[in-house]
Amino acid sequence: MRPLSFIFAFTLFLFASQTRGQGVNLSSLNTRAESSQYTETTRYEEVMAFLTTVTKASKQMHLTSFGYTTEGRSLPLVVVGRVKDASPEAVFASKKTRVFLQANIHAGEVEGKEALLMLLRALATGQHAQWADSLVLLIAPIYNADGNERVSLYNRPLQYGPVGGMGQRPNAQGFDLNRDHMKLESPEARSLVRLMRQYDPHVLVDLHTTDGTVHAYHLTYSPPLNPNTYAPIISLLRGDWLPSMTKTIKQKYGWDYYYYGNLPGPAGPDVGTPRGWYTFDHRPRFNNNYIGLRNRIAILSEAYSYAIFEERIRATLYFVEEILNYAQTHSSRIRQVVEAADARSIVGESFAVRAQFARSSTPVEILLGEVAQEKHPYTGAAMWRRLDVRKPERMDEYGTFEPTETVTAPRVYFVPPALKNAVDRLEAHGIRYETLTAERRLTVERFRIDSTKDADQPFQGHRERTLFGAYERMEVTLPAGTLVVPVDQPLGRLAFYLLEPRSDDGLVDWALLDDVLAGAKYYPILRLPADADKGEKGR
Repeated sequence: MRPLSFIFAFTLFLFASQTRGQGVNLSSLNTRAESSQYTETTRYEEVMAFLTTVTKASKQMHLTSFGYTTEGRSLPLVVVGRVKDASPEAVFASKKTRVFLQANIHAGEVEGKEALLMLLRALATGQHAQWADSLVLLIAPIYNADGNERVSLYNRPLQYGPVGGMGQRPNAQGFDLNRDHMKLESPEARSLVRLMRQYDPHVLVDLHTTDGTVHAYHLTYSPPLNPNTYAPIISLLRGDWLPSMTKTIKQKYGWDYYYYGNLPGPAGPDVGTPRGWYTFDHRPRFNNNYIGLRNRIAILSEAYSYAIFEERIRATLYFVEEILNYAQTHSSRIRQVVEAADARSIVGESFAVRAQFARSSTPVEILLGEVAQEKHPYTGAAMWRRLDVRKPERMDEYGTFEPTETVTAPRVYFVPPALKNAVDRLEAHGIRYETLTAERRLTVERFRIDSTKDADQPFQGHRERTLFGAYERMEVTLPAGTLVVPVDQPLGRLAFYLLEPRSDDGLVDWALLDDVLAGAKYYPILRLPADADKGEKGR
C-alpha cells in the first residue's frame, strides 16, 4: 500500500473508532478522489473503511457482504432504508421498492465507485431522506474489487485521468465480468446472481464509463436491449423514466445526456457500416440485458471518458440521484410493472434467439463534440480532454434490436440430469425446475443437428459454438430423474435464452455442452410443445 493510501485508510479507521455510536459530522470525510484533488481513485481497503464509517453514523444504513472475489475479497453491500438489518428478510418485510446500485464492474471505470461513496456519505448525513418513504437501496460500490487493486497509469488509454492510475477491466481470472452473466464462470458473477435471488431488486443500475466516439454528452445510458424483454419495462424506461431524467438534468446542470451510442469505428460497428448512432449488444451476457430477461428494470450508465475525472463522477452522481428521485415518486408503478412481468406466461409466444440492429423510423439529432489532446504528466501518453463544443448532426439511430430468427417458446424443457453444466446454471440463476419421479412417455420436440460451427477465435476462454438444424416431433420415454423446467415461471424468458440450441448466448453458444455435443445427431435437451395438453407437464 502506498503511503497516501495507508494514511487515508488509517485516518478513516480512527475516525470510525472514535465516533462509533455517536452523532457523527461527516463533512470532513472524503473519498480518495476528493482528498487527492481527483488525481487518484479509492482503493479497496479505503472503500471498506469508508463504508464502515458511514454505516456507523446512520441507523438506516447496514453493511454486509454479498459474496467474494476470485482472490477472496469480500464484496460489500450497504442496505439503506427503514429496515432493522441488512438481511433479505428485513428488506422484504419493508414492502418497499428495492433498488440495486452497482459500480466498478470494470475496475478502470471508477466513477461509479466514487459517486456511490459520495452518495452514501450524503445519505448518512440525512440528505435525500424522502427516498426511505418508498425505497430500500442496495448499494455495491466495488464489484470488481480484485481488478480495482491492479492499478496502472497505462490502463484506459486516452481517458482523461485519474492521472494516478486506475484498475483494470477484467477480474483476477482475466474475465470481463460484464460478459459473464449467462455462463457464470466467476465467483463475482455467481455472487451477483445470488444477490438477485436473495434480495430480488425491482430496479438495477450498472455504472460504467464509456470511451470511443467523441460526442458532447456528459453521460449516456441504456435500457435493456434484448428484444425478448417484457415490453412494458421498455415502455416505462423509454417512454418516461429516461426522457424525464434527461430533461431534469439539463434544467438543473446544463449537461446533455442521451442513449448510449457510437459511430462506426473502433468502439462501434466496423468501418464501412452506414453512418449512424449505434448502441452495443443485445445479448444477456451484458448486465442490463440479463436483468431485463429476469423481468427487472435495468439502467446502464456510461459517464463520458474524456470529461475530466471530477465531472465524470458528478455526472454519474447526478444520474443516480435522478434515478432514485423518479423511483421514489413512481415506486408503485415500478412494482406493478415487475409483478405483471412475472405473472405473464410466455408459452406459445414467438421469441428471438438471434437479433440485429433496428434502424430508427426517422433520423435523430446526435450531439457530436471535440477533444483537445494533452500529455499524461507522468507517462507522456496522450489523453483526450472534452471541449465544451456541441456539433449537432442528424443521422439514423440504431438503438434497438429486431429478431432475425425466432422460436416459439415451449411449455417445458426436459434436461437430462447428466448435463451437469446445465443443471448447475439452472440452479445458479434460480430457474425453477422439478424432477421426474418415474419414467414418462410423451410426444416432444427434439432438435436435429445438421451441422455445427466453432468461432474462429476464442472469447472469454471459449470458442463460441453455433448449431444448425431443426426441430422434429417424436415420442420418447423420459427416464426418472429428468429435470422438468417449466417456461411458465417468472424466469421463463431467461430459461428460454439459456436452453434453446440456436440461442446466441446460451449453453450451446458458450460451449458448455461440448462434452455431449461432439458427434451428436440431436440436441440432448428436449421440449414439450406449446400446443401440448396443459396437463402434460411430465411429472
